[in-house]
Amino acid sequence: MTLSITIDLSDNDLDHFQEVLKRAQQNAGSKSAQEITDAAGKLVASAVGVQVPEFIGQRLAKLDNLIKMVHDKGWALGDDDKQRVLTALAYFADPKDVIPDSVPVVGYLDDAIMIELCVRELKHEIEAYEDFRAFVKSESVERGVDPATLDREDWLEERRRELHERMQRRRERDRYSGGDSAGAMFRFR
Repeated sequence: MTLSITIDLSDNDLDHFQEVLKRAQQNAGSKSAQEITDAAGKLVASAVGVQVPEFIGQRLAKLDNLIKMVHDKGWALGDDDKQRVLTALAYFADPKDVIPDSVPVVGYLDDAIMIELCVRELKHEIEAYEDFRAFVKSESVERGVDPATLDREDWLEERRRELHERMQRRRERDRYSGGDSAGAMFRFR
């Protein structure tokens, strides 16, 4: 049997979490990227031996992905994007949790909410990183190379090649489906 619980956060609730994040960011201002990601990593590690609800476990996995994104040398996150991720992770580097993690069952609830807010804010960065990781995994097998030898440039080149091929397929499809009834405007001899 499963139980579905929906938590609706009002504008005031979201404002509260934004204020908490802002304070955490101020407190983390003097911390290095490594210190911030280490603190977030401790949260992930602390939940490993603890029975946490599945929805919290899923969000902690997303937090782990954000941490990896910052340090992945192949991904080589740009400074601005890296700062956006670190700003989001600052909450997890602040020892002043809204709900202490030691509180059974609900101790990670505030963390899960904050992770969800971060994931929504960083949606595009996360999607691109997940696509990159899938590329590295499949291409390293296909090419028979060490995954560490593949980087963002390889991924971008593959995306460029795929887009170019898709453009050509669409052009051919349009040409043969009657979409180009007047003939080609541009002909080179």
